[in-house]
Amino acid sequence: MRSELEKLIELQITDTKIRDLRNTIGNAETKRAELEQEFEQHAFSIRERQNVLAALKSEQATLENSIAENRTHLERADRNLKHAQNQKEYETAMREIDAFQKQIAVFETEIVEKQVAIEEVEKELAERADEINTLDSKRDEAFAEFDKEIERAHAELRVAESGRGGVFDTLPANLASVYNRLVQRSRDGIAVAEVVNGSCSACFISLRPQVQVEVRRMDNIITCENCTRILYVPAKLEQSEAAA
Repeated sequence: MRSELEKLIELQITDTKIRDLRNTIGNAETKRAELEQEFEQHAFSIRERQNVLAALKSEQATLENSIAENRTHLERADRNLKHAQNQKEYETAMREIDAFQKQIAVFETEIVEKQVAIEEVEKELAERADEINTLDSKRDEAFAEFDKEIERAHAELRVAESGRGGVFDTLPANLASVYNRLVQRSRDGIAVAEVVNGSCSACFISLRPQVQVEVRRMDNIITCENCTRILYVPAKLEQSEAAA
């Protein structure tokens, strides 16, 4: 019975591995999309700051052009002031000079504010220079490694599925039937559950001391009184307890 139980344990370990590998392969496209989104978020944040910088510089250039235009008008008003023929022309030129000077001062203040904002964004982009410069290469490396992992999963799945048949076919028909029934009934695909700290690792119910002793003996197939899964104690734990 010990050898048959060991085969059941091996079969369960293999089936769990197959289940995990199939999940990995089945979720590959979702994982790839998540990976793509992660890098896209980085790229978007960089593009957003670069666009902000470009907009600030464009606004600064517009302000500089407005100042140049107002200075041209100011020079013309100043000439009109110098050549004023009467009080009305004089007052008109003075009002224009005052208005243009005030407008220029407003634009100059806005340019200073834009320059401060530009310097802040440029500093941020400079600090992220390594991230910006290596983003594409890191993305390519991440996807290359992801593809390798999926390829490894496919290869491991082929090996595991091939080996499973060799183990399953050597089981007595009654045990194979019990195993299949338990697997099909459980959502997690667990038919053979490890005993951990005196409890069934599948349903977490505490086992009676006598049940734990019987499981360690491996003389018979012992099932959990709660979930009816076949119970076993890992070989390493069994050996360490025997040595103790």
